Amino acid sequence: MHWKTLQKMLTHPEPPGYRQCKPRPKQKLAAFQERIAQILKEDQMLPRKQRHTAKRVWERLKEAGFTGGYTVVKEAVRELTQRNQEVFVPLVHPPGEAQMDFGHALVKMNGVLRKVAFFVMALPYSDAVFVQAFERECTETFWEGHVQAFGFFGGVPRRITYDNTKVAVAQILGGGKERRLTHGFLQLKSHYLFAHHFCRIRRGNEKGVVEGLVKFTRLNFFVPVPQVRDFDELNAFLRQRCEEDRQRRLRGQSGTKAQLLVEDQTAFLPLPAVPFEACRKVSSELLVLVKPLARRHPGRAPSRFRSTSLRAWPSR
Repeated sequence: MHWKTLQKMLTHPEPPGYRQCKPRPKQKLAAFQERIAQILKEDQMLPRKQRHTAKRVWERLKEAGFTGGYTVVKEAVRELTQRNQEVFVPLVHPPGEAQMDFGHALVKMNGVLRKVAFFVMALPYSDAVFVQAFERECTETFWEGHVQAFGFFGGVPRRITYDNTKVAVAQILGGGKERRLTHGFLQLKSHYLFAHHFCRIRRGNEKGVVEGLVKFTRLNFFVPVPQVRDFDELNAFLRQRCEEDRQRRLRGQSGTKAQLLVEDQTAFLPLPAVPFEACRKVSSELLVLVKPLARRHPGRAPSRFRSTSLRAWPSR
């Protein structure tokens, strides 16, 4: 009997079994480790359904001269995949922040089934939500949604998270790290003075609260399909549902949405004294023809140019 075996018998009342102190060297695989890592790195640029399985990696290594078995390759692939796997950390949202997005749903308006866009602003801390429907998503509806949401919540969130909508982002620069903002978004931001944050490209999870509430709105506010006369009636219905939703208590929260909203409102920026005009402004000059009275002012009618401005609101 080996003295190490005797030492184990004296130390443990029962046999501890085999214990591996360090991993076994993989001599056959060592020369192919970099090749496996390269294959898996190239796979990150491809759709998930078209990436290498461990079996396919093993077959390609065999073509390159590998003589080992499939199991050792499968373990190496699993180890590298787990090491490079993206890790998601739960986000903690302080009071006074918001997330914004647009969704689409069907409504029956004046007897006709049609598709509408709906603006959603969510407060992640309290989970309060505001929803308003429009004909389409554009700069004017983007503006109007913000104006109505700020009034509904009773203040301006200090920081708002967006996706890379063309309404707000004219161009993505610096490999996705910087944004050239549109004039329309800068007008809104300079009026209300909130800070902005744009998600990374294809990273909708960074505004997961509003993403979830867009889905919640579609399934709960638009099912069954609302039957309304016009957008005024539809938006009155949506506003009522948002107010009723404040009485819900989410799992793990200390109070209802309405109770937590008070803490959000404490952290808000104040509403400006002058409201933002969420309308399209067009300035032009009109040729005005002044027709003289035939008896008193005979001769050709005089004309002159006059400056004028037109304003069009999305909800009027």
